[in-house]
Amino acid sequence: MEPIKQELTKKSRAAKQDQRGQLIAGLSIVLIMLVVLSILYMITSRGLATFTQDHISVVDFFTKTVWNPGSLGKNGQPLVGALPMIIGSFMVTVLAALLATPFAVATAVFMSEIANKRGQKILQPVIELLVGIPSVVYGFIGLVVVVPITRHFFGGTGFGILSGTFVLFVMILPTITSMYIDSLKAVPRFYREASLALGATRWQTLYKVIVRSSISGLLTAIIFGMARAFGEALAVQMVIGNAALMPDGLLTPAATLTSVLTTGIGNTVMGTLPNNALWTLALILLFMSLFFNLITRYIGRKGELK
Repeated sequence: MEPIKQELTKKSRAAKQDQRGQLIAGLSIVLIMLVVLSILYMITSRGLATFTQDHISVVDFFTKTVWNPGSLGKNGQPLVGALPMIIGSFMVTVLAALLATPFAVATAVFMSEIANKRGQKILQPVIELLVGIPSVVYGFIGLVVVVPITRHFFGGTGFGILSGTFVLFVMILPTITSMYIDSLKAVPRFYREASLALGATRWQTLYKVIVRSSISGLLTAIIFGMARAFGEALAVQMVIGNAALMPDGLLTPAATLTSVLTTGIGNTVMGTLPNNALWTLALILLFMSLFFNLITRYIGRKGELK
């Protein structure tokens, strides 16, 4: 009986493989959590140092309009007003999303509902290629093409929020388009069949049934596009002018949170006020990323309820 008992209680090869798989998966999750928590701790602790160690007023940081952390103002306080960069980031993000959304909707509807399979095979790689182009390439094209065109048709130096908007428009267009195509394909087929059976035309079915049924997916795609636009650094930095001034229109040089970070982080000493102020800008970007993710999850849940 004893050999039989040992044979029955002995772990099989498949069971040992399952255990090893669970162990590797668990260790991977722990490692990822440690990396994420370490990043969050580092950005949060250094970002808050501006207020806790350097005693900068939170209100002044978010409402003042002069950014020069290495200098003191007339009141003897460091000039660390981040409002111009915050407004610049929101302006290029919102304008790019407003510009890209109609084109993305039209492209996605054409690819998923109108184009034949051959057309889809041609357009799909084009969209994927645009998604995969590095941001520095977009920035270089913006520098040699978009900036001169903006200067020629709208005046000014060409560097400014308008040029940044055009570059971000091209960058987020494939992102919104790709995600919205997936949402359109997820609309149940019987929605289309029922609409056509009730006498609706093809365009009425498209507009009143398919597009309306995929509104939550469209909003999610737009939020993802805005999240990418808000966090984009290099391409925007090359065309926006990098002047940390309150935007005085779309044609004057301005700056975003990311452009100030990338241009200034290498010119500061760790632990000093100018360096801590840049970490605070990074903390704002982190919170904005979390905000966009929460909105995406909320929209996704509302879409599931429908």
